[in-house]
Amino acid sequence: MDIDVLRVSGKSEWKRLEELTHARTLSGPEIDELDRLYRSATTDLARVRTHSPDPDLIAELSRILSAARGRLAGTGGLTGRGIARFFMVSLPVTLYRIRWVIVGVMAVFIALCVIQAHYLITTPAAMNELGTPEQLRRYAQEDFVWYYSQDTHSEFAMSVWANNSWVSLQGIATGISGVYPLYLLWGNAMALGTSGAVVIEYASAWHFFRFILPHGLPELTAVFIAIAAGLRVFWALVAPGAATRFQAVGQAARASITVAVGCAILLAGSGILEGFVTPSALPDAVKISLGVALTAATWAYILILGRRADRAGASADVGIDAGYYQPVAG
Repeated sequence: MDIDVLRVSGKSEWKRLEELTHARTLSGPEIDELDRLYRSATTDLARVRTHSPDPDLIAELSRILSAARGRLAGTGGLTGRGIARFFMVSLPVTLYRIRWVIVGVMAVFIALCVIQAHYLITTPAAMNELGTPEQLRRYAQEDFVWYYSQDTHSEFAMSVWANNSWVSLQGIATGISGVYPLYLLWGNAMALGTSGAVVIEYASAWHFFRFILPHGLPELTAVFIAIAAGLRVFWALVAPGAATRFQAVGQAARASITVAVGCAILLAGSGILEGFVTPSALPDAVKISLGVALTAATWAYILILGRRADRAGASADVGIDAGYYQPVAG
């Protein structure tokens, strides 16, 4: 095959394909033309690769076809409209549809914390196993406070964000097991319950809550959301409903990725509070109010925007509005 002949004969079609690919809007006939030219260019690329593999021509045709494929598939890249839809529809509706799972996870966590703290406070022998009275007193009155002042504010905030994001990611990624998210829930509840018992016993309840609440409310909310999203994947595996098990798990898993982005953003806000607000000299009422405000804003976002999108029948699944679909037998 003569490469030069192919370049000359295909040049006008390839140029037209590029024009249609980058056009702002396309009419019905233009979409048909785009599809036809795309198929023709695909054939040209196959002929070049088979009969006379020219690296430059292969690179040129691959670039043109990649852009055209994206236009035909409806993947226009990262756009302002796409970002706005993610935050106004996809993320809130995904969170709204697992809201009761989030509440259930939160209730179990609080119950476990309270049970653990009450057990340690009312069982001196169990409390003594944690350390000597002097060690526990030093933890409650000094180490518990010093923890929030280590490193610089920005370094501490970043390390906290990274650690909590990792915990949340584990809750989401291992959700299909149905076990590991519950293990994370148990471990975190036991740790917080134990810490609370020691501080309450050797300092005061207020001393514990004034350092925990400012950042702990939004931080734990993000963890609850992540674990709920993970468990939702497991439930899709157990009870897929009308869809096939593969389809149900796939949809739940894709939704969990959306949730992961939301958790990372919420944990960034929590990290800022923990790094800059919790150890600051601001009045306790102001610090706690900031944590409450961020948590309340999160729930308002879920319940208001999520409810609105859910009532409108919006889908948060990847590609639904972009024109992707899974072929099924008719």
